[in-house]
Amino acid sequence: MSSSQTRGQTAENLARQHLESHGLTLVAHNWRGRRGELDLIMLDGTTLVFVEVRMRQHLGWGGALESVDLRKRGKLILAAQQFLQSEPRWAKSPCRFDVVAIEPAQQQAALRLNWLKNAFEC
Repeated sequence: MSSSQTRGQTAENLARQHLESHGLTLVAHNWRGRRGELDLIMLDGTTLVFVEVRMRQHLGWGGALESVDLRKRGKLILAAQQFLQSEPRWAKSPCRFDVVAIEPAQQQAALRLNWLKNAFEC
């Protein structure tokens, strides 16, 4: 496994723990379909939440939130549509897209987690 894959798994685990501590429950993680991948799929009450997790080691190339651009949002929407088609039990559930951005904090060894609920709509 590459170091970037390890960092990605670490970021997803941090995001999952944070979301679970706020009452969300895991439905699926690293779901893959023909149209793309969804990092985390969580349940917030009756709302199905598609969570994109982004981690940046440094801010030289822009922040983690900014990396979820229009092209990336389109891919996430297509993957979510495929998930809903392949999992009929969730087809009528309300849905939203959240982003969890993890970046270096002021202190070099620390990380800052930013959870943006309802980050975009389809």
